[in-house]
Amino acid sequence: MTIRILIADDEALLRMAFSTVLEAQPDMAPVGEAADGTQAIRLARELRPDIVLMDVRMPGTDGIEATRQVIRISPQSRVLILTTFDLDEYAFAGLNAGASGFLLKNTRPEEFLTAIRSVAAGDAVVSPRITRRLLENLRPHIPDGSSADRDERLSRLSAREREVLVQVGRGLSNTEIAATLYLAEATVKSHLGRILHKLELRDRIQAVVFAYESRLIHPA
Repeated sequence: MTIRILIADDEALLRMAFSTVLEAQPDMAPVGEAADGTQAIRLARELRPDIVLMDVRMPGTDGIEATRQVIRISPQSRVLILTTFDLDEYAFAGLNAGASGFLLKNTRPEEFLTAIRSVAAGDAVVSPRITRRLLENLRPHIPDGSSADRDERLSRLSAREREVLVQVGRGLSNTEIAATLYLAEATVKSHLGRILHKLELRDRIQAVVFAYESRLIHPA
């Protein structure tokens, strides 16, 4: 399957560079370019891309608001935030707006391509550091509760899937979960895919939030 990608960045040279890298991949196809957030929203509505590479700082409608609107008008599209600045507020704002990933523009090409494939496959691309900081921000807003208050959707999961979800909720990467539960990393990915499907969640970040909101994990 070819991953259809919309590139949104106000720098023409960067758009050209991203497009050149993507065109060289047999499973990727750039389908449009936007120079600002307003164009990104319009093209997302028209093209319905699989992935939107979204710059944060653009004239007019910025990347965060554009992400929010793209997710609303094209729910099947997944947004990967790209920025020059490693700032938590950009990551949190982007994830809160519905983005499935957050990458720096100086990420190596192979990591950049892997991130696109991961997001297209339904995973999220967020560093463990960002995930853990996200949890720190969530904890004060999640009330304590008994196991009786848990979301009924938890009953859809097997015992092993619950174990994996607990570790995801704690901010562990797939590699760390594999080591903790003595599983192959590929097995962890398979479990996570089934968890997302059964719980009707978009990606890993939503799984983290669900683990807390369902009280599978209690705030520390």
